[in-house]
This record gives sequence, structure tokens and C-alpha cells, in this order.
Amino acid sequence: MDRQRIDKWLWHARIVRTRTSAAELVAKGHVRINGARVVAPGHAVKQGDVLTIALDSRIRVWKVADFAERRGDATAARMLYVELPQ
Repeated sequence: MDRQRIDKWLWHARIVRTRTSAAELVAKGHVRINGARVVAPGHAVKQGDVLTIALDSRIRVWKVADFAERRGDATAARMLYVELPQ
């Protein structure tokens, strides 16, 4: 797998609690991929993409490191991204 839907990746990485919440976060324009705002939950991300997300009144920046077939525990989810300094 070299690409994955942004809403699915956010859910697998445990950035949000539900996939519906991930889709809403994207649809409201709170997610940027490589600096470009995306509003389609089906937009694909690939390894190396930098995500800027407005979440809980904070701006978080992550780099996509990997993908998962299923949603795992917190340790597995942490392997999917690298947190970048703002």
C-alpha cells in the first residue's frame, strides 16, 4: 500500500476517536497536506506527506511515516507518524 485515504489514516493513527470525526475534521478544512488545504475525506496521503492539523485549539504537524491495514493500539499508531516541530 503506497497511499491511503486521509480520514482512514487519521483514524488508524489515533489522531481522532472515530472515522466519522476524521471525515468531519477534513471536511471542515482543518487539515492541510503539504501546505494545501483539503476538504475531501477521500483525499489520498502518501509516505512523506506533511500534515498540518488544527485540533483541540492547537496546531499539530506530523509527517506520514507508514500505513496500517487495521486500527491497532497506541504503540502501533505511534509508528505511523513523526511529530514535527512547528
